[in-house]
Amino acid sequence: MRSYMAETWTRMWKNNSDELKSKAIAWRAEPTINRIERPSRLDRARRLGYKAKQGITVVRIRVGRGGMRKQRPVAGRRPKHLGVVHIKQGISMRKVAERRVNEKYPNMEVLGSYYVHKDGMYYWFEVIMADPSHPAISKDKEMRGKMKAFAK
Repeated sequence: MRSYMAETWTRMWKNNSDELKSKAIAWRAEPTINRIERPSRLDRARRLGYKAKQGITVVRIRVGRGGMRKQRPVAGRRPKHLGVVHIKQGISMRKVAERRVNEKYPNMEVLGSYYVHKDGMYYWFEVIMADPSHPAISKDKEMRGKMKAFAK
């Protein structure tokens, strides 16, 4: 249905377009967790349960890139077994982004999230959230079903 939207984003990522670069420059100046008016990738947001109605919020979050850093041990180990670099994390950056947004908005439930952009320092994700206590959401049978599915 809206495959041209996905194709446009894919083309922008592959060609590293000027439009995407200018967006990233603007996003760097924004706060880390920023509530936005409407999703950047409408096709992806709709698949995750986004509807343009009250009680549903879209949040863009910036997550730092790079490996994990561990403090150097002070004593009792030989240099071969320091284990300071080459340490990978167990969960994806997308899950980290969802967790951080959920901590910021505790009354909302995360419906899903998707990747938007990355540069040398950051990843940007957009997280779709719904307020289960909002009348527009609690009266919507489809949304109630999604809330129950995510609660399990």
